[in-house]
Amino acid sequence: QAQLVESGGGSVQAGGSLRLSCDASTYYLSFACMGWFRQAPGKERERVATISTRDGSTYYGDSVKGRFTISRDSAKKNTVYFEMNSLKPDDTAMYYCAATFSVCTVVAERWNYWGQGTQVTVSS
Repeated sequence: QAQLVESGGGSVQAGGSLRLSCDASTYYLSFACMGWFRQAPGKERERVATISTRDGSTYYGDSVKGRFTISRDSAKKNTVYFEMNSLKPDDTAMYYCAATFSVCTVVAERWNYWGQGTQVTVSS
């Protein structure tokens, strides 16, 4: 059973930055895709960004394009980072790291493992 260990959440003011990490390097298999989803109170879980561990191709949701960057650790398997800049109050949510053996997908049910979540709060 893989364990996705998230870190880096917190509280910032609008315009600030945060960097999230997701580490599943102790798992013996390599995931094909890893990503970040978020869920704000009263809203559905939203796919924010994904990265293929095979070719490095990325996806970003429209609301975060140009502000957030997902990257993988080339030296440490099953480890991704999420640089969040120019944060807005609308970015406030619980952020979840996810991993799948399949291709990157918007379908939550196809993601094999989820982290516990890390809270990001942006104040105006």
